[in-house]
Amino acid sequence: MQFSKSLKKSHIFRRLYRKGRSAANGYLVLYCRKNGTGENRVGLTVSSKLGCAVVRNRVRRRLREIYRLHEAEFVPGYDIVVVARSRAVAASYQKLQRAYLSLAQSLGLLREGQSDETAPS
Repeated sequence: MQFSKSLKKSHIFRRLYRKGRSAANGYLVLYCRKNGTGENRVGLTVSSKLGCAVVRNRVRRRLREIYRLHEAEFVPGYDIVVVARSRAVAASYQKLQRAYLSLAQSLGLLREGQSDETAPS
């Protein structure tokens, strides 16, 4: 990830859950909050209720790749946490991508004039 770092500290996750803005659909829940820096920090949460380690890691890899491909479209300066729901396990990559980007759009995390279909080369 070129313009971003990963979130790892639990107190930052808790602060986002408590004070951040959120949007949800059938596949994902997205939390965001301004962080006062010039870069995004992204965290992923995939519960053990969703399946074994192989299944959880597949969902994590897909979510990381969606963010990586569309990273330039995101407005910098936010902490973002993505929580996978149980339907995300069986969802195709395209459905996850549409769900992720529509949630980001609804929270105002995407730059104006960016198309959801374009991916940086």
